[in-house]
Amino acid sequence: MFDFLPQWMRDGLGDDVLFWLGYLTNGKHLTWYASLQFTVFAAVFGSLLAVTFGLIGATLKNSTFPPARLIGTIYASIVRGVPDVLFFIFFPLAFEQGVEWVMATQVCTPETIAAQSAAWPPCKAANWLLSTPEYLVMASVSLGIVYGAFATNVIHGALRAVPKGQLEAARAYGMSASQVLWRIHIRQMWVYALPGLSNVWMLIIKATSLLSLLQIADIVLWADRLGAPNFLKSVGLVHDDWRWRYYLVLFVFYILVTLVSEKGFNVLMRWAGRGILDESRR
Repeated sequence: MFDFLPQWMRDGLGDDVLFWLGYLTNGKHLTWYASLQFTVFAAVFGSLLAVTFGLIGATLKNSTFPPARLIGTIYASIVRGVPDVLFFIFFPLAFEQGVEWVMATQVCTPETIAAQSAAWPPCKAANWLLSTPEYLVMASVSLGIVYGAFATNVIHGALRAVPKGQLEAARAYGMSASQVLWRIHIRQMWVYALPGLSNVWMLIIKATSLLSLLQIADIVLWADRLGAPNFLKSVGLVHDDWRWRYYLVLFVFYILVTLVSEKGFNVLMRWAGRGILDESRR
């Protein structure tokens, strides 16, 4: 390892430094670093879905049509009470078995069903073998559904926080209903919604640590694997239980993500409140 470096450079670095450089850049560690993409994808895609479901849920809660308002209220109230880890496991499993059940009605015959020894799926032809991308998408959808319920309440409250006088003034100026909605109501709603949505984003970031429950080799799963006691017959014990060291790295990582996220939402707050906040200070 590092034979490509000049001898003077290797001498300057020292054997200990070269050892740790080689250890931290081996194949398994590079895979650990690459698994960060799963966490980022789940956080970003799950957040986009959460905002989308939140907008839909808030629209339903604000609807004058009673059945639609009831659906929005039930979604925001009940889904928030379900533990995220339970829904995180339930939704992908239910979706996977639902697809297999539909496939079984098309491809399974009485003979193949009778020959199947396992309880599920009904026959081998109906077995839906999922890979990491499919599990990752379902994990993101699960995050979107669960935290969309939180976003629903945030956006619903933000819509109600916009001063009604401004909406009435816009109508008095001759704006149509759609113009009032998009240019005034939703435009000002983000000022009140972003602080709450920042909390939803933080919750989603923390929930990405559950990806390993869906057989996704994310940063948490690799930290557990790399930190576990490593014993090789050829050399003996390479290292004992180092998991706390890898978890400490993840601890620092999530703190840094939190700090960067706070800076980002501060920028968004200033952007969303341009003109509006300036007027309120006068």
